[in-house]
Amino acid sequence: MTRILHSETHTMHRIGWLRAAVLGANDGLVSTASLVVGVAAAGSGRPEVLIAGLAGLVAGAMSMAAGEYVSVSSQTDAEKADIAREIRELEETPEAELDELTQIYVERGLNDRLAREVAVQLTEKDALAAHARDELGISEVVTAHPVQAAVVSALSFATGAVVPLIVAGLAPDPRIALAVAITTLPALAVLGGLGASAGGAGLAKGALRVTFWGALAMGATAAVGMMFGVNV
Repeated sequence: MTRILHSETHTMHRIGWLRAAVLGANDGLVSTASLVVGVAAAGSGRPEVLIAGLAGLVAGAMSMAAGEYVSVSSQTDAEKADIAREIRELEETPEAELDELTQIYVERGLNDRLAREVAVQLTEKDALAAHARDELGISEVVTAHPVQAAVVSALSFATGAVVPLIVAGLAPDPRIALAVAITTLPALAVLGGLGASAGGAGLAKGALRVTFWGALAMGATAAVGMMFGVNV
């Protein structure tokens, strides 16, 4: 009998950088577009709008990089601490750790005998890997990488922020806010759809939620700009 093989495509291996990239690009596009719309709605001219937008791009990219690095570093530190504790426990109380691993497999649906056999075999092969994966939920697939997350966040933020700046530089002075808003919404929809597709989710849902919150943010900043109506 011929054995039929099939390939499967999963997205978990991309989760470390995908989250940072999508969040960064979305934040760069929304925050910079909102800033440009708000400043333009306040009656400022093109130079002031571009300076504000460029300052927002630089500050936002650095903030995203720093935030991601600190956040992911904290996660990495916690993972390392858990691994170190597990190494110590495996050395000091190996039987208790074997019982703990057995119970994990029992709770997942294996009978006592099979669970014990699986625990014993995995322990003999690589006890630390088995406990890290099945007890702590840590694996190479989802391990955090601080520098990668920081760089991806900064670059993706800057990429997203460039779009409203280009539009603001090309649009007529009286129409800067309107032009940025009109071009940003489709860009947000595309970004949301791409992020959802890369993550294995539905295109329409991803595009809709990103576009909705982007429109809300630009509407709020435009209202603030028109309310105060002062040049900056």
